[in-house]
Amino acid sequence: MAGVNTQHTKAIWQITERLRDSDDLAAALEGCLEIITKAMNCEAGSVWLMSNKTERLSVVSYVGSVDISGISVEKNQGIVGAVTQSGESVIVVDASNDERFTKVVDEETGFVTKSMICVPLKNEYETIGCIELINKCSGESYTLEDLSLLEQMASLAAVAIEEKGFTFDLEEGKRVIISLRGVTKSYLSGGEETTVLKGIDLDIYENEFIVVLGESGCGKSTMMNIIGGMDSLTEGTLTVEGQDFSHPTSAELTNFRRNYVGFVFQSYNLMPNLTARENVQFIAEISPNPRDVDDALEKVGLTKRAGNYPAQMSGGQQQRVSIARALAKNPKVIFADEPTAALDYRTSIEVLQVIEEIIKTQDTTVMMITHNPEIAKMADRVIRLSDGRISSIRRNLHPVSAKELSW
Repeated sequence: MAGVNTQHTKAIWQITERLRDSDDLAAALEGCLEIITKAMNCEAGSVWLMSNKTERLSVVSYVGSVDISGISVEKNQGIVGAVTQSGESVIVVDASNDERFTKVVDEETGFVTKSMICVPLKNEYETIGCIELINKCSGESYTLEDLSLLEQMASLAAVAIEEKGFTFDLEEGKRVIISLRGVTKSYLSGGEETTVLKGIDLDIYENEFIVVLGESGCGKSTMMNIIGGMDSLTEGTLTVEGQDFSHPTSAELTNFRRNYVGFVFQSYNLMPNLTARENVQFIAEISPNPRDVDDALEKVGLTKRAGNYPAQMSGGQQQRVSIARALAKNPKVIFADEPTAALDYRTSIEVLQVIEEIIKTQDTTVMMITHNPEIAKMADRVIRLSDGRISSIRRNLHPVSAKELSW
């Protein structure tokens, strides 16, 4: 026991020096995690801070075998949320049987959380986040002495954050164009009410690529349809460009769909008796500020197919026509619902390359629903839904190009 105490005392001394002497507090926190995970012989550790604007907890420093950078959860979600909300430390002996535990990070990374210890980060006025350590390498449970050591580190870290006036960039740095707060959606079916969305909080930024993942029936399409003006919310608030759009009039909905958003569907939804050019022209003619039709077709690589009817084109070519049709409106946001689900791998990559180019050059936001997690590697952010709630949001710090994907 004396050896352990000596090791812990040395760890606190090293942590104190690291926090005191560093001008890069994010790097210092990561260094402190390395010190304490070594002292306790555990697999991983992370520091979470809460954004006052979004009230979400984000990972700002981590150590371990898996990359969890960019992941965020709601302030009341999981054990890190519970600890931040309550301000009380916890030791979890068996995470799989703890009702507070969610598998958000495990699902994102493939990591298996068995046991953990989590303590709040508190300044003089409030709880600003938490620190967690996961899985002792020996398989043993965390002890009260371990808890005391981590609480000492948390106290030192909170003081350093406050004294140095350090702030973490938890926001995207882009302009918010659409916001959802507390959005729910319920339906009456057979005399019973079914709630599909159970309180969605989400900001959508200008010129970003968002991928939405989740099992069938979790609410992905319902959420997209509400944002896109194809369905109405039951409770909560939806704002577009800072204006309340929770309960728009019929005229407002028509203008929104016509002027602001474009849709790309899995089934293409092209008019079979019109050529590719005519399908795009039909939408352009009802838009107030349309893109040149031939330019839209060139953008998706279909100039030579402009005179072809849908039946004369492959599935990938038809999907590119539907993208050109969405582009013809010059929309601020394009919603794509499983646009590659009916396509083979090669054709899917071709379609994704078109979407990739649009995001790079057109100042357009794209929100895509997909069951294919590989596509999420392209995204700026990945939104995971589970049982009508957002289970996690992950900022992808290093998006890959479509040609790098494989499945």
